[in-house]
Amino acid sequence: MKITLFNAQQATQLAQELSPHLEQLVAWRQELRTIETRLEVLSLALAGATPENPDMDEARALGTRRADRASRIRLGLGAILEAGAIVKDLDTGLLDFYALSGDRLVFLCWKLGESEVKHWHPLEGGFTTRRPLDQSPLEN
Repeated sequence: MKITLFNAQQATQLAQELSPHLEQLVAWRQELRTIETRLEVLSLALAGATPENPDMDEARALGTRRADRASRIRLGLGAILEAGAIVKDLDTGLLDFYALSGDRLVFLCWKLGESEVKHWHPLEGGFTTRRPLDQSPLEN
């Protein structure tokens, strides 16, 4: 994997460009969870059922839809990674961008709905360790 380094302005620009795609991925992830829950319920209802059971049709259709959504999510995550961002949490739409703080590699951190990149955290940290950019020697 090639690492792309960003400053806050570049990360903000990419986050804004990716935002609609990320919103779609978050929605598909939520739909995928709903499908998986319904399939679990159906699997209990279909235990020992004959192939003619009407719930079998729903289970097959949901299985096809689950595969489609999973494939689309994989492709979307790959496209975001290719653009230089890393999806850290698909449920909340959390993205990280590699950046330099002096000679130290860190992540710029952005969450879906935020207007711009205003936070960073160390590579070994996560969302809970993020700090405002003004608490860092990062250049904006």
